[in-house]
Amino acid sequence: MGGEAQVAAPEVADEFAGDPRLPASADVVIIGGGIVGVSAAWFLARSGVSVLLCEKGRIAGEQSGRNWGWVRQQGRSPIELPLMMDSLGIWRELPGLIGEDVGFHQGGSLYLAESDSELDGLRAWLDVSRPAGLDTRILTAAELSRVLQSNARAWRGALYTASDARAEPSRAAPAIARAAVRAGARIVSRCAVRGIERAAGRVARIVTEHGAVSTNHVVCAAGAWTRLFCRSVDVDVPQLKVRGTVARTAPAPAILAGEAWCPRVAIRRRADGGYTIAHGSALHHDIVPETFRQARKFLPAFLQEHGAIRMRFGAPFVQALGTPRRWDLDRLSPFERERVLHPAPDAQVLREMRATLDESFPELGRPAFVESWAGMIESSPDVLPIISAADALPGLFVATGFSGHGFGIGPGAGRLVADMVTGAASATKLAPFRLSRFFDGSPIRPGPTI
Repeated sequence: MGGEAQVAAPEVADEFAGDPRLPASADVVIIGGGIVGVSAAWFLARSGVSVLLCEKGRIAGEQSGRNWGWVRQQGRSPIELPLMMDSLGIWRELPGLIGEDVGFHQGGSLYLAESDSELDGLRAWLDVSRPAGLDTRILTAAELSRVLQSNARAWRGALYTASDARAEPSRAAPAIARAAVRAGARIVSRCAVRGIERAAGRVARIVTEHGAVSTNHVVCAAGAWTRLFCRSVDVDVPQLKVRGTVARTAPAPAILAGEAWCPRVAIRRRADGGYTIAHGSALHHDIVPETFRQARKFLPAFLQEHGAIRMRFGAPFVQALGTPRRWDLDRLSPFERERVLHPAPDAQVLREMRATLDESFPELGRPAFVESWAGMIESSPDVLPIISAADALPGLFVATGFSGHGFGIGPGAGRLVADMVTGAASATKLAPFRLSRFFDGSPIRPGPTI
């Protein structure tokens, strides 16, 4: 029952790959078909903006289809919490608006404590939740037993937000993409954007592997590829990548309706009756030249998460040395050489997940890991999103750095991106997410990783 199936994340039928024909022009071009990119396309198209989205691989092929599936407000930085609360409102309405089931269910989220000191640490987040008007509260051990049907471990209690939710990553972004197309957006997958051409110092057109498209506005929402693309057009976006390992189980008894986390395991009920399982605090970072180039900016985050980030030297370092900083736009680009990142799940982490799951939740009956995978998470130095105009290249906007928090916040972030491009977003709302905060002397204070 406890076998470890080590395969890639599930392949999703890609209905956007069939027709590579491009329009001659578009008001806005979005690079990247993750949940933020497709959500931005949907909101722009609904407002009557001509939008083209280009995805080099397939929609939700990387982290947007490989994450835990949590739609949570709990535990977030007070900086991104208002945006997450907006996003939860969109999630609630989403099935009705797009006419598709994305597996959305408000089953609550739990952060579990094994000791009084851990519970006191969790209690501190009430200082964030109360001013925001959330329904977050501390559960005693007795109260917890009514939400989590597992008595194997003597949990002292939990931080609980009943309004938090879950959804299915394999469904959500493709469904939003289909809604964007129905609203008038053009989405083309297997279409890498090689670069940007300028006129009078600003964005004038994008060049793809299938041809050029005239536009004055480009949104780079390329996830783990954002720094590489932006660097090629002389825009510096601080970003490093970490790899997370995830598994799903066979159907098992329902012991909770939503999701639960503790430092050694994270568990989320799935729509198919199984569970999505992850390690509560294990991420891998392959040391590459960028690790050293950006070390000063990322040092506070590394110090904060030194127990969770496992660093390795290996082949990725050599591979990164061979990646060009720029390339001719009429030739094959790095984005065509590797369409979709398929990192391997870590066998040791899977073993740790397996042991903790069985120890903590024996009521599940040791369900098999029927599938396991890994995803590349792009992180910013302060573990908070970058949603910003790129001052160095007028007409370019960046939406990245979601640091493993992007699935739940994705629809809200997409709406903010759309409002940013059209000028509808206020400077006050955008200011916390500005790219320039990493260059203007502002202190770098990392938010929560989980």
